[in-house]
Amino acid sequence: MPPPVLFCALCCGLLAASARASYSTDPCSWRGSGLTQEPGSVGQLALACAEGSVEWLYPVGALRLALGGPDPSTRPGVACLRPLRPFTGAQVFAERAGGTLELLLAEGPGLAGGRCVHWGPRERRALFLQATPQRDISRRAAAFRFELREDGRPELLPQGPGLGMNGACRPCSDAELLLAACTSDFVIHGTIHQVAHDTELQESVITVVASHVLRQKLPLFLVGSSEGQRQASIRTLLRCGVQPGPGTFLFMGWSRFGEAWLGCAPRFQEFRRAYAVAHAARLNPCEVALD
Repeated sequence: MPPPVLFCALCCGLLAASARASYSTDPCSWRGSGLTQEPGSVGQLALACAEGSVEWLYPVGALRLALGGPDPSTRPGVACLRPLRPFTGAQVFAERAGGTLELLLAEGPGLAGGRCVHWGPRERRALFLQATPQRDISRRAAAFRFELREDGRPELLPQGPGLGMNGACRPCSDAELLLAACTSDFVIHGTIHQVAHDTELQESVITVVASHVLRQKLPLFLVGSSEGQRQASIRTLLRCGVQPGPGTFLFMGWSRFGEAWLGCAPRFQEFRRAYAVAHAARLNPCEVALD
């Protein structure tokens, strides 16, 4: 993987060159070709919508994509990217303060499942797409979906500790469990029906049967047509090695692109114990209706 190019080095004349690559009329998405871009230029793009997609065919050179409008927000923000198949020919970086770049997406399965980035208040929210050197650019396409949202609590990142997107594939600590129960998009008490593994997407899909839906911000669990059971799919990274097991769990996580991604999944009795200890010490961050 070539080392990331420092954005400050590109400011010396290259940013003035704009790519004539866009042939998309959707204000929330962009689709274009590197074949129409001037050699050595950095194409300038801007998408003001909170969600959309980018498809860069035959990547050549570089693109800079501003998200959420031209002016930096006064509030922290979180952007999540999910690569579309296939993702080839480019790398995607988040522009950070001071001109440095943070790698978000690259070719290969290493960053499968997507990545999220947090920008601080008044920090410009921009992505930098850099084509990777290729002798043959035919059939190359770097495509991804994005979601952008304001976040008034910068310490509570949606890809935080646990098994979820960008997770460390480790059990959550008691403090992380209690915080996840208060901040997750869904909190579900249930059992694992089955686990399917997708090696191409590098994801595992957990089919969960819910016995109690404590909270959900998206219509995740619906009554099934057979047996009246509430089932839904929750995703996690394949490398986390999730396997079906007996007992009941408390599934907590985040909604990304209309899909549920796992954050923490302790056994229910383990969470009940941690909650009881924190409640007795008056340290629980919120009330959770466990019964």
